Amino acid sequence: MKILVPLKRVADPDNANKIKVTAGKVDTTGLEFKPNPFDEYAVETALRLTENGANTKARIGEVVVVTFGPKEVETTLRGALATGADRAIRVDVTDDALDGDLVARALKAIVEKEAPDLVLIGKQQVEGDSNQVGQLLAEYLGWPQATFAGSIKSEADKALLVSREVDGGTLNLKVTLPAVVSVDLRIVSPHGAKSMHTAATHAYPEGVRFAALMAIMAAKKKPLVEMKLADLVGDASLKVTYGTAELPPPRKAGIKVKSVAELVEKLRTEAKVL
Repeated sequence: MKILVPLKRVADPDNANKIKVTAGKVDTTGLEFKPNPFDEYAVETALRLTENGANTKARIGEVVVVTFGPKEVETTLRGALATGADRAIRVDVTDDALDGDLVARALKAIVEKEAPDLVLIGKQQVEGDSNQVGQLLAEYLGWPQATFAGSIKSEADKALLVSREVDGGTLNLKVTLPAVVSVDLRIVSPHGAKSMHTAATHAYPEGVRFAALMAIMAAKKKPLVEMKLADLVGDASLKVTYGTAELPPPRKAGIKVKSVAELVEKLRTEAKVL
């Protein structure tokens, strides 16, 4: 099975207090970047679907990771290669020149070049949380899709048994390959994703795998190619643009009250929440 995994670099959510707004635009200077967590889950899922869990060093199939961004995002790709992905693609472009629709159209062109059996993608990226690319890509390709996958099992590498997380429970369905699947956080539970080659009793460690130093060094020799956005899409115009940004006003200092009765009165007359 050949799997394509789109992977995005995002600002570390733990550093949200460092965000600045300058001249109506979000200033990311000084922020630390990391792979989008849901995309990391997609990479882990792809690795599990292309291996025998008892021997994770033997890849049964191929995992190709792709990202959009400037030269420095190659660090993110190398990290995915170190955990086990086979090849990487970087589309040279800046973040402000992208929106979900343009990314989906460019991914369609890459899929047509690479001809994967499956596209695995995080359900959303934690910066914009738009939750669009997977669905748009499936529509443009005309492929079946499953969103918010909490578990996946391959069936003869021709179909996937997917358990989707929906309101009030789960929805189980069978998806014929080729397909597009977006994954949720429970996909990296010990039994969340398994290939047809992995024993049903096998349990993976919770979460995503981490690369050893030797694997990190070896990843530097794995293929990483650069593509130009203009070679993938003829029309790079954006459907979504941002106007201006501003930080919320600072909160006023709190006050102390002497009694519950005074608190209730202030909630009624000043805060007007009662």
